[in-house]
Amino acid sequence: MTRIKRGVTAHRRHHKMVKAAKGYRGLRSKTFAQAKNAVMKAGTNAYRDRRLRKRTFRRLWITRINAACRVHGVQYSRFVYGLTIKKILVDRKILADMAVHEPDTFKAVLDKAMGQRVQNPN
Repeated sequence: MTRIKRGVTAHRRHHKMVKAAKGYRGLRSKTFAQAKNAVMKAGTNAYRDRRLRKRTFRRLWITRINAACRVHGVQYSRFVYGLTIKKILVDRKILADMAVHEPDTFKAVLDKAMGQRVQNPN
């Protein structure tokens, strides 16, 4: 039987891992052992943070909607309840964008959801 030398395969595998660690600082971008740990850790963080980003943005949107509602003297929870009752299907991302960029449109949605009972506290 002939001898199988695996140097090419190992080198290719190592090179692929070091290439994935391009831009990392110090030995993490140069040596296989350090690069492997760095890439695995980066992958774990990326996976976790892709889910965390969704939660973070939802919190931001709710905060913005709540601030816009409070300007008109309405609580966020009552506003969302009003939307549900009136079957207004607008998600929080769009509502937050409206609250920031189009306050008049947001006020119209707020009036619709609250049944024209909103008075401006100013």
